Amino acid sequence: MSEVMSLEMAISPGSDATFSSQRSDISEGARTKKCLPTEEEIFYMNCRAAYLTVFKSSLENIISKDQLYLALQHAGRNPSRKTINKYWTPQTAKLNFDDFCIILKKEKPTSKAELLKSFKQLDVNDDGSILHSDLYKFLTKRGEKMTREEVNAMINLAGVNADGRFDYIKFCKLYMTTSEQCLKTTLEKLEVDGKLRRQQFGSHTRGSSEKDRSLPLPKPSPRIIRKTDQETFSDKGDTRNHSLGTTRKFKTSVSFTIIMGANSNRNSKLTEPNSIKDWQCAQSRGCFFLEEDGDIISHHYRMQIAQRSVVYLTIKPLKLSQVEGKPSPWLSVDTALYILKENESQADLQLICFTELRNREVFGWTGELGPGVYCLIPSTTGCWLRKEIKPTTEEAQLVCRDETGELCLTKEFRSTLSDIFDIIDLDGNGLLSLEEYNFFELRTSGEKCDEDAWAVCKENFDTKKNELTRQGFLDLNLMEANDREGDPRDLWVTLHSMGYSKALELTEACPFVIDVYADKCRPRIKAVHMEACSGQLEKIICKSVLNKGDTKVMDGYENIVIHTDKRDTWITSVIENKTDNKVIIHVNNELSRNCINNRGLNIFAVEVAPKSTMVSQHVMPLNERQEWIYYSVYSLIS
Repeated sequence: MSEVMSLEMAISPGSDATFSSQRSDISEGARTKKCLPTEEEIFYMNCRAAYLTVFKSSLENIISKDQLYLALQHAGRNPSRKTINKYWTPQTAKLNFDDFCIILKKEKPTSKAELLKSFKQLDVNDDGSILHSDLYKFLTKRGEKMTREEVNAMINLAGVNADGRFDYIKFCKLYMTTSEQCLKTTLEKLEVDGKLRRQQFGSHTRGSSEKDRSLPLPKPSPRIIRKTDQETFSDKGDTRNHSLGTTRKFKTSVSFTIIMGANSNRNSKLTEPNSIKDWQCAQSRGCFFLEEDGDIISHHYRMQIAQRSVVYLTIKPLKLSQVEGKPSPWLSVDTALYILKENESQADLQLICFTELRNREVFGWTGELGPGVYCLIPSTTGCWLRKEIKPTTEEAQLVCRDETGELCLTKEFRSTLSDIFDIIDLDGNGLLSLEEYNFFELRTSGEKCDEDAWAVCKENFDTKKNELTRQGFLDLNLMEANDREGDPRDLWVTLHSMGYSKALELTEACPFVIDVYADKCRPRIKAVHMEACSGQLEKIICKSVLNKGDTKVMDGYENIVIHTDKRDTWITSVIENKTDNKVIIHVNNELSRNCINNRGLNIFAVEVAPKSTMVSQHVMPLNERQEWIYYSVYSLIS
């Protein structure tokens, strides 16, 4: 099917606005009823089967575009050149199995209905066929332009072309049959190959099966490697270069076992000061956004305290309008806040405190702060804010025509836009300033609105005190729909950028609100920029865990240290590599119970640079009303 590798991007009307899958709600019933494989388990089985058809081991790396293309084809995808180039840039040297899984989550297989819908737009006679001249003109001029050779290959396909016309119904059937057969062949190969079937690396599933949960918790045995683990790395004769190594066994291992009790009422030690009603307060909103690569970005803040005061500071998910029967997944996302002191004489910010106390969904901290400027960095583990596998839902309608024929926004879309207004109204005053609007613009378009453009905006849409009203914001979006003559693609770009799914559910973002109370002065808080929750934040988390966590040294390798920090609600693991060489650590969580981690994988490997630390994983309970057991084995790959 290489002759149609550009087809999906070329003909799909929403190709530029297509983003990844929606968050999968993990209900209590789903946790206790797992007789059949879950969608997540089936997904990773397919990933593993496709990968092991191309490579001998999941530890091997993809080292070329051709290998990436071949692996994606075995997974039932038909990637275009643009898709391949998106993941294999000039800076890419290699991709590992985890990268491959992430790509497959983003690149959904094209359905027959989607293909037919795209072709029908060109079928002027509605007879199931398209003139070759029309097909050639469309595929070489729109979307990701196909080459003359690629179009000619389609036109020359036997059985789907006759009398100068392209039978797209037959073509769609051929396309789907080929993709399905490719995946079927891949799974059959895995089934008959006992060695591949035993291979543990890459058998990633979220949570544990019912069978696994019935197993007793093993006693910690950090030095013992199971036979199956040895077989995982027993292949010989493979001399290719991989980021996760080609060696075949573990040098040493260390394990952690932590038993956490049930937290049925989700309450902790956070309590409001008795006299808080007399304190002065400042508030700001913000949002965690899930990026295409799985990274999370959020607003960062500057807080000013004029004089020494007792401060009560909280962060929690922002409550938006909720439709009965519709899930509100962002409300279950954990939120936290690191408070750092700005100091001109120091290159790094000084970590002052962390909102580790909790009362239901609210995390907070109470203490005394001196006068000065503080940096507030929001944080989430990412356990409940992740891209998930979920069946594609029918796309919600955004615009319609009223009885006079005028274009208007649907009721559901207006409600969603109103929620977006509440998210980007950072000070919560019911109006959008230019600064607030520009955070929105940077998120959705990557560009700021300048003063001149803002002046035009104020002339054409409802404003108050030089700020845009909610109605003005709705009218602005209606104008954009009219400018595109009702084409919703640009509107969907905005919605997906803000974390909304095709069903208009907020699945890939978590809006939050920060409240700061002080007893002696009026605190000030202001969003200053948006930044990835890696980099500086990761350094802060690592430093915090190294200071407070339980430490275990790899036996025989005293310069490789695993730190594990247990909090009331989650567990964080940090790997410290003090050596002058990179190390590869294999992490196995298979025997944990009632747990979810931010990687979404029970087994994975991480590469730690020389003289550095990195967060290995965050782990939380799947069900807080039940006991959860963290049992993780960290092994050094030789």
